[in-house]
Amino acid sequence: MSHSYSHAEKLHNTPHTTEHDDGTRLQKLLAMAGYGSRRKCELLIQQGRVELDGTIVTELGTKVKPHQTIRVDGSTIKINHTKTIVLAVNKPKKVLSAMDDKKGRWTLTDIIGNQYTHIFHMGRLDYDSEGLILMTNDGELAERIMHPRYEIQKTYAVTLKGHLTPETLHRMTTRGVCLDDGWQKFDKTTLLTSTREYSTVRVTLHSGKNRIVRRMFAALGFTVIKLVRMKIGPISLGTIKSGSYRMLTNDEITTLKKEVAL
Repeated sequence: MSHSYSHAEKLHNTPHTTEHDDGTRLQKLLAMAGYGSRRKCELLIQQGRVELDGTIVTELGTKVKPHQTIRVDGSTIKINHTKTIVLAVNKPKKVLSAMDDKKGRWTLTDIIGNQYTHIFHMGRLDYDSEGLILMTNDGELAERIMHPRYEIQKTYAVTLKGHLTPETLHRMTTRGVCLDDGWQKFDKTTLLTSTREYSTVRVTLHSGKNRIVRRMFAALGFTVIKLVRMKIGPISLGTIKSGSYRMLTNDEITTLKKEVAL
């Protein structure tokens, strides 16, 4: 079932106003329609790409009502009341964490194809990293998975150049390391192997900062040779082959939603 919305109302700050009475936030409706996370939908509004009754709206506090019409880039949106889809993708190296690329590099679309409507990735892996990426058509779920408030843990298998001692690894879970954007530390670590030339370790952390694992080891003089994300929250990479994906079961999606209080 689809609904249309249009003609914005200002956000009312009266104590007895509810979202049902006063309308629904525009960015929430865009997320429900499959246009990405709340943050991405806010950018669409700020960029002047969203119209209400033919009028461009750029105010994030805008609320709209069910009988009204929203258009994005000239197309009327349809609110997504279909079943939530979540895909677990095993991203190989040299694949961009994006749906398309002007430079012609391989992207996530090359793995999952075009069969899913308004699906997008929840977070990223850098170009030279590999492993688990979750994708969904549920904007609210994506927003919460990526929001630091929910502290979703991610586990990585890391191969390093150099000899990593248990003492150094322990420091990275207790004191942490100082980066340009502040102190960071791992939630859990396990040293798997350590020789004079190479070390392998499994680390878990909830920070979603860009290239955080590589930067933390680099701060102590270690170069990451291989980095594979093995787990996001309760969802594991498992036996998914590199460059392949699988659809999460209803039970897995329910567990994932509970993790972020949905």
